[in-house]
Amino acid sequence: MATPLASVTVLAAHAARVPARDPAFLPRLFWLSLALVLLWPLGVACEFKFWLLWAPENRQASADFLRSFWPLALQPEFLDLVLRETWRTVAMATAGVTLALLLSVPLALAASRVLSLSALSGRMARGPAWVRWTVRSALVVLRSIPELIWALVFVRVVGLGPTAGVLAIALTYAGMLGKVYAEILESGENHPAQTLMRNGSGRLQAFVYALLPTHAAELASYTVYRWECAVRSSVVLGFVGAGGLGQQLDNSMKMFNGGEVATLLLVFIALVALADRVSAWLRKALA
Repeated sequence: MATPLASVTVLAAHAARVPARDPAFLPRLFWLSLALVLLWPLGVACEFKFWLLWAPENRQASADFLRSFWPLALQPEFLDLVLRETWRTVAMATAGVTLALLLSVPLALAASRVLSLSALSGRMARGPAWVRWTVRSALVVLRSIPELIWALVFVRVVGLGPTAGVLAIALTYAGMLGKVYAEILESGENHPAQTLMRNGSGRLQAFVYALLPTHAAELASYTVYRWECAVRSSVVLGFVGAGGLGQQLDNSMKMFNGGEVATLLLVFIALVALADRVSAWLRKALA
């Protein structure tokens, strides 16, 4: 049994071996300095001048804008309008994401290598490989065009209103969802799916009985996150005439009505918080 004196001696020897400075300090300093050197030309190219925020006239303008947020606009007729536009915004985001799901799920299954029967033996056959490449290219095209551009196109086709917003969200988010779904399916354990396909099951059966139960929580969480993003996108889409809370926010800002702007922003925050809670509940339920 060690004596107290021996324990003190061991602790003293251990303390003597502890370096006085973090050994990773110099590498961290080097990489931080390198990052700053690389980022500086990017800041110059985009003319990023953060010190302008502290200019007296800019600080005064910011303070005046924030002061206009109070008092909040709580008139009954305005709150009734906000309620109707909130429902329209949620409906637009939900319908857009639903259409995106209908497009993205088959595209993700076609783009996923783990569900390729010809890839079970190693190298994927030329035909399925070309199909997979074509589908992935289509997903790149869909998500490369911002929903704002799609909205401008559809406003000319179907006119002003939420329909243009729904279609814009559907196309852009189909590309995003399809890409991430395919990567989620390929990133996890795929041995059960391969076993089913080797024993005669089809790709859809392998997806439903092997891949979906394993990745359900992650897929659901990402889908809810994209729905949350669709709600936020409706703000921008409203500025081009797609309707919803975004269009009302545009009208309030043009009228310099800070109280209405603040009320609408609080509603957006509440919607995002609701989406966050739904995502947490789904992950817990599917875990």
